[in-house]
Amino acid sequence: MNIIIIEDEFRAAKSLQNLVLELKPEAKIIGVYDSIEMSIEGLSKDIKPDLIFMDIQLSDGLSFEIFKQVEITCPVVFCTAFDQYMLDAFKSKGIDYVLKPFSREDISEALRKVDELKKFFRKNELPDLESLLKNINQTQSTKSNFLVFKNQKYTTVPTENIAYFFIHNEITHLMTFDKEQFQLSQSLGQIAEQVSDKQFFRINRQYLINFKAIKEMEHYFQRKILVKLTIETPEKLLINKEKTHSFFTWLEDR
Repeated sequence: MNIIIIEDEFRAAKSLQNLVLELKPEAKIIGVYDSIEMSIEGLSKDIKPDLIFMDIQLSDGLSFEIFKQVEITCPVVFCTAFDQYMLDAFKSKGIDYVLKPFSREDISEALRKVDELKKFFRKNELPDLESLLKNINQTQSTKSNFLVFKNQKYTTVPTENIAYFFIHNEITHLMTFDKEQFQLSQSLGQIAEQVSDKQFFRINRQYLINFKAIKEMEHYFQRKILVKLTIETPEKLLINKEKTHSFFTWLEDR
């Protein structure tokens, strides 16, 4: 297996190289690059890596710029100290997202996923790569907490503690099960892409609700469904008749 490492921290690059060779003695490190410019130059040559370990924040910018300049056909394992780039990473051929400081187990798991991917493509019928990557990383691609700011202080709110997200005066808010409310900078649509679609459902333009927060439902005027939560909401939660089927399917699909 030919491997390239893109990492601008010398110690991290050296540690990653040692771990990879320890876990896969047959592997060959064919390039170690520390910048976007150097990576583009190296990948533009006639080399064919089987796997790339890639940091995201490099000295000359974000490594996603590399994908705009050269074609990368092999799987990529992103190694970074930041979790806000996770969705972008999985859209850029990422099969794993390892947070620094990474451990031996983290790198071992990433290499295992690469082996599983290769086994898939050895079959007679090629799978849908996008679906495969989505399934492999389904549990990792959901946001585990949200950074919020209130009373001149920053804190994090675990996603599992959020009863619902909602829009008020064109600003997105979250409400916890402890009835604490915080403003968010993301749109409701962006949040819906970050949280688990098994756990949260966008019932209308204003509300994205947690399954655990649902208390009961009842029929309402004009064939709508009225949803009541364990935590009070500023407005009535109504689902129109066009969305009723998908809502009940979501309730049953667990």
